[in-house]
Amino acid sequence: MVTGKAEIAEDSRKPAGPLRRGWTTGACATAATKAALTALLTGNFPDPVSITLPKGETPVFPLAREKTGDGFAEAGIVKDAGDDPDVTHGATIIARVLRADPGTGIAFRAGDGVGTVTKAGLPIPPGEPAINPVPRAMMTKEIEALCTEHGIAPDFEIEISVPGGEALAQKTWNPRLGIVGGISILGTTGIVHPFSCSAWIHSIHRGIDVARAAGLTHVMGATGSTSESAAQAIYHLPEIALLDMGDFAGGLLKYLRTHPVDRLTIAGGFAKLTKLAQGALDLHSGRSQVDMEFLARQALAAGLNQSLKDRVLSANTAQEALELTLQNGIALAPPIAELACVTAKETLRGAPVEVEVIVTDRKGAILARTGFA
Repeated sequence: MVTGKAEIAEDSRKPAGPLRRGWTTGACATAATKAALTALLTGNFPDPVSITLPKGETPVFPLAREKTGDGFAEAGIVKDAGDDPDVTHGATIIARVLRADPGTGIAFRAGDGVGTVTKAGLPIPPGEPAINPVPRAMMTKEIEALCTEHGIAPDFEIEISVPGGEALAQKTWNPRLGIVGGISILGTTGIVHPFSCSAWIHSIHRGIDVARAAGLTHVMGATGSTSESAAQAIYHLPEIALLDMGDFAGGLLKYLRTHPVDRLTIAGGFAKLTKLAQGALDLHSGRSQVDMEFLARQALAAGLNQSLKDRVLSANTAQEALELTLQNGIALAPPIAELACVTAKETLRGAPVEVEVIVTDRKGAILARTGFA
């Protein structure tokens, strides 16, 4: 889906040994795009093809498909999700690059098996292919670099397709979110970190242990890199203070009960922290959902006009509800931050840990901050 971590398959495929990381659909689409454009410009497909991920990693991808035609080139890469139980593991991500009219720039299209957004509240507006902002930025960067190298303007149409993607999407939240026709092209870092509750929570515990051993008095648990960066801009904590909480707020808080650190900052996006405010400790989309009734009650308490309640209740996502309230001058994030802080403190059960919660938007702007007591 467009809103979060890679889709989780029913078959976990969990191995017994160490977990192996993989690559997002966005990374695969970027590599396929670079290979196809290179072939369109030079007549040769680079195989394997390397790309640069947002954090500087430079993985290489073998090509599974090569095709050229009149004004286009096409490359395909089989997605390797590592040991993550992802429904798109093994899917072929295909990029077809076509020449466009001068001055039109770069345009993205949804090919077979890639969804189209039909409802508001997602990072991509209705009518657009379900290709998330970071993968778009990654592809754009590779295209612009190649065009600069060849002295041409970046005027190309990029069509991403995934054979069988429409069937795969039925195993995700895409249909519920109004993404029709296929899967989403996802990823904020390009890397799929293996989804294993026990392994991930174990790593959180070890992170707390390391922080305590180093004498740190302040740690941070963030749901993702955007919220982590926003909170880090305030505190500039050492790297070992940054705990990879992800969706496992419960795993973090329960360990801190018996292994306390003086101060804990929890940072996250509005939707994830709404779930925490509701009392959920596992924030993954497959195991907890935002309750629109809950949001409507908070919005009414914050001053929302009764006549707008139904619009909040019928919102497609938490983001849509947030935008609706902001448009009507209602600050919904502060009460969500306060209630999320209440959940955290209740979970700590009196452990000597001060807690603050920071809620960010998708661009990393801080919407609410409880501060420490």
